[in-house]
Amino acid sequence: MSRMGDVLAGFHATWEFESDSVLIRYERGIRTPKLFQALGERRVPLEAIAGVSLTRGKRGTVVLRVEPRPGADPLMEAAAGQLKESCDPYRLVLPAEREVLAEYYADELTSLLSESGPTDRFLVEPPKGPPSFKAYDGKAAFDGRTVSFRWFWTGASSAKWKAGDQSFPVGELSGVEWRSPEVFEGHLRLLHRDGAAVTPAQADQDPAAVVFGLGYGPVHESLPFAAAVLAAVRTSGPVAAVPAPRRDPADIAERIRHLGELHQAGLVTDEEFSLKKSELLAEL
Repeated sequence: MSRMGDVLAGFHATWEFESDSVLIRYERGIRTPKLFQALGERRVPLEAIAGVSLTRGKRGTVVLRVEPRPGADPLMEAAAGQLKESCDPYRLVLPAEREVLAEYYADELTSLLSESGPTDRFLVEPPKGPPSFKAYDGKAAFDGRTVSFRWFWTGASSAKWKAGDQSFPVGELSGVEWRSPEVFEGHLRLLHRDGAAVTPAQADQDPAAVVFGLGYGPVHESLPFAAAVLAAVRTSGPVAAVPAPRRDPADIAERIRHLGELHQAGLVTDEEFSLKKSELLAEL
């Protein structure tokens, strides 16, 4: 840019133009979308930007937007076009009277772009997503190496209870499938690297997926989480198996009790009940 450190402030965000990147700082005001508040700030390298546009917005505003290159940002890759326009982290909404200034920055930024087309690696750092969040049927957690799902007896299907809590090293995954909680059948599904597992049609029957809904798995929690997992998957290789930690005896007892209820209700066969009970006892 002509002057490194130039700042353009809009509604909900401020863009600082640097010699090799755009630093986006999101506000934390009550009217700021929760996704922006969760992101905090993001640095977007110029090599990650495919283009810049300036358009008229609603109610006396203009919108400056940078278009990330396909494959450059794990957040946008995980979102897969499902974000509402108001939650697009690459839009800066400004009062119409600042249109001339916005046009200047759009032209300056465009003149510095030299790359286009898909990238072969992520160029934007993944967001610092929450280490865990509550879905409708379980709790999802990620420690940087392993994704784990712990089922809630109040929401998980019998198929997930029979499968038990799940743990997925990122080295065994090929990607994630995030479906917004703001649409029908929202969920987060983990995709296996070897492709050997058969994916059930319904996420509520898939032990490699957690289901959203009823206020669970909101965008500002589940999407940064999904992006962080996706970024880790892309940079990882196959990992060696590690022994599973011993479980809390009280937790095992509760799960055996619930398994017994499923058995009595006819949702679990005698063979399935005996096999799963033995597996749970072996975790002690």
